[in-house]
Amino acid sequence: MSSASDTPAGASHRPRFGVNYTPRIGWFHAWHDLDLDAVGEDLRAISDLGLDHVRVFPLWPLLQPNRTLIRPGALADVRSVVDVAASVGLDVVVDVVQGHLSSFDFVPSWLHSWHRRNMFTDPEVVNSIADLVRALGETLADAPNLLGLSMGNEINQFSASNHPDPDALTVPQAEQWTRTMLEAARTAVPTGLHTVSNYDAAWFMDDHAFTPDQSAQLGDATVVHSWIFDGTGQRYGARSYEVEHRAEYYLELARGFSPTPDRPLWLQEVGAPRSILEQDDVPWFVQRTVETAMDCPNLYGITWWCSHDVSPDLADFPPLEHTLGLFDTHGRIKESGAAFGEAVAAALQSPTPADRGTAIDLHVGTEPLLQRSAAAPGGSVFEQWMDASRSGERPTVRVVREHAAARAGDTRTGGAAATRS
Repeated sequence: MSSASDTPAGASHRPRFGVNYTPRIGWFHAWHDLDLDAVGEDLRAISDLGLDHVRVFPLWPLLQPNRTLIRPGALADVRSVVDVAASVGLDVVVDVVQGHLSSFDFVPSWLHSWHRRNMFTDPEVVNSIADLVRALGETLADAPNLLGLSMGNEINQFSASNHPDPDALTVPQAEQWTRTMLEAARTAVPTGLHTVSNYDAAWFMDDHAFTPDQSAQLGDATVVHSWIFDGTGQRYGARSYEVEHRAEYYLELARGFSPTPDRPLWLQEVGAPRSILEQDDVPWFVQRTVETAMDCPNLYGITWWCSHDVSPDLADFPPLEHTLGLFDTHGRIKESGAAFGEAVAAALQSPTPADRGTAIDLHVGTEPLLQRSAAAPGGSVFEQWMDASRSGERPTVRVVREHAAARAGDTRTGGAAATRS
């Protein structure tokens, strides 16, 4: 087992392989009435698959039900899960500010309805969220298997123009919010690997206040969440070259914004959605996603979404959420889980990738808002990259800080696309 302090950000290391932990019993509602025996069974199965870490998601309203109340018992529950993970040889990333999970929002009552406030710009709210980050970090700081904190699971979706009730903000305000949360994490856990976990609106939507520069320059690694229901699968088809190389492309797009050549890239979410893939496609997709991502230099790790299927007894989920797990609701390994385990075992034996080849130019212009939709599926940069990849050029992306004519791609990003499936 290793901790973030063993491998500083930017250092060369073998990529890590893990899974986003979705409790088998009760899904994330399990945090209401935590059963550590059940958690231990789930985590032991994950460890037995050959994985080395999990990302966990304590629910924000349980941790901080009032703006000035952070529940000690809820913090202790998170520490208990981290300690159980240690007992089975797993490191842990703890995601703070939940936020948004599988199409459901988990926002405390002091932020909506009669108490509606902007979570990103209201000074009292921002300070209270930072207090939560510090409190959770302090609870976990001495856990030897803590990798670090990730700031919200796609919390940037609350500001997106396609959200049903967005919290409006500017690019500078989004950057300041991110800096504030990362500074709180660093204060509490000085040696942790702390990241911001934005979904792909930050990379593809021209009007989005959270930008690629923020994702690539703030925190200790650049995080991407790669989902083929973002228009890639719908436009090109389940077994298409574009689906096969979607995560690899996204990592190379992220590299284009990196401030230093050795900045780590983390494929923190990727999954095999049955809204796009047939059952027979899933093992192929799992294996090829891992294989193609491994051709990206400076890959910190791959964290699959997700560990366990959502029980069919739980209502109102998009249908794909009931099938994304590596294990079923009885804890039995699925074909996707076996494929991921095999892909990880092979990846651990693979050579370090060489530098990438041809650079495809992405003209983004200058702040405050960036011209980035050409990088989305169907956009001119996306398709130039895929054409170069087909011809064997192993392309990357070069960001050019000036405007140029470009064809916009499909920006049906993230949760909105999944919810409609």
